[in-house]
Amino acid sequence: MSYVSVFDILKIGVGPSSSHTLGPWRAARMFIQETKANQLLTKIDCVKVKLYGSLALTGKGHGTDIAVVLGLYDADPETVSMEIVNGYPEEVRQQQKLNLAGQHFISFSFENDIEFHSDEQLDAHPNGMTILAFSDNEIVLERTYFSVGGGFVLEEKKVDEITDISTDVKVPFNIQSADELKTICKQNDITIAMMALRNELTIYNDEFVRNRLNKIWDEMLKCIYRGCHTEGHLPGGLDVRRRAHDIYMQLSEGQFTSKNPHEWLQSLRGVEPNFTFMLRWISCFAMAVNEENANFSRVVTAPTNGAAGVIPAVLAYFVAFSGEEATEEKIQHFLLTAGVIGGLYKNGATISAAMGGCQAEIGVSSSMAAVALTESLGGSIEQALMAGEIAMEHHLGMTCDPVNGLVQVPCIERNTMGAIKAITASNLALSSNPDFAKVSLDNVIQTMWETAQDMNKKYKETSLGGLATNISVIVPEC
Repeated sequence: MSYVSVFDILKIGVGPSSSHTLGPWRAARMFIQETKANQLLTKIDCVKVKLYGSLALTGKGHGTDIAVVLGLYDADPETVSMEIVNGYPEEVRQQQKLNLAGQHFISFSFENDIEFHSDEQLDAHPNGMTILAFSDNEIVLERTYFSVGGGFVLEEKKVDEITDISTDVKVPFNIQSADELKTICKQNDITIAMMALRNELTIYNDEFVRNRLNKIWDEMLKCIYRGCHTEGHLPGGLDVRRRAHDIYMQLSEGQFTSKNPHEWLQSLRGVEPNFTFMLRWISCFAMAVNEENANFSRVVTAPTNGAAGVIPAVLAYFVAFSGEEATEEKIQHFLLTAGVIGGLYKNGATISAAMGGCQAEIGVSSSMAAVALTESLGGSIEQALMAGEIAMEHHLGMTCDPVNGLVQVPCIERNTMGAIKAITASNLALSSNPDFAKVSLDNVIQTMWETAQDMNKKYKETSLGGLATNISVIVPEC
């Protein structure tokens, strides 16, 4: 296994699910780009999409069909306007026509051309999909893809790489484990962030790395800001009422009026909340992001969309309430550190809820945030890794059981728990001597993977168990 870039762990996209929305979207774009490369685009008169396993079981709730249509249109999830996201799929539904790559119209029906094979799962991964292009009733291109977590997509011919999503570039520090990470950092007298930066500067130039990290934080903060300032109910039929706005209004009492998200967050540095209000602020930040995610808004996959609120909430806590001077460099280092830990989980276990349940999403994001916060607060490499272990240890076995297949109940609230656990884990590690720890981060990653393999598939993002089947009365809030 090779090094997983921080920018493969932290990606800008559209909610509500990295595996079920962003992944299929990217797969459909890959398909369309191949048709163009092979000069097939204008010959195509029909496209059919077959969704299998977890993609089929929760695809409607996660907007997989919408994502596929946007991908076939060749919209870029990082830059596409929200007007297109919210309007184009409905236009296709009404007109029964799809504009492939924005260049070639074909007849297309959501009901007939996207098939949900909920009783069938492909062997390689629960999130499998096949796209077929026809010309005069003959297949001119057929491809099978797997959405393997965090927006990563693999073609069937690369199925052996499902646990090895990594860069081909030879980096200075090709870490394979947390123990190796610790050794490298101590031998070179560097932090995790510094190690990550050296690796990233081998793959990309300095300007790209700095600008990209700033862009990621900018998108995270914009998402928090939008969520705190938006009222209403979430789409999907559960009638879940957005709560981040109400919590924010209670906490702020109208004091913070800047329309610039960065100035807005800086203004919060003057707030000195007591313990109860601190918990509410952290929960508000996390909830704001995941309400936006559930609303098909733009978020940062960190490492997944379902867990997108944890790292922004903890980083916002660091900037506003930790008492540290949160410079641009420190924020960049926080993201670099978090990304490295996400890569360890990606290579050593999974970040796909369809493979490992919610421990693979909220658990991993909480662990990433805990390590990054501890290092940002001046903790040693041993304390930082200890914090990551503590955070994941108390997420082990967490199931993925979204009600109605929507990334809303209990997903939104779970982000608040993940953020608070990350901060608690950091505080514990900073107050402890890691020499006396009984469990290492490598131990907990291995245990998470073994737990994932043992877990019944009905608890792996299928909505076939847990809360998804035990709620008899749909209520307006989580």
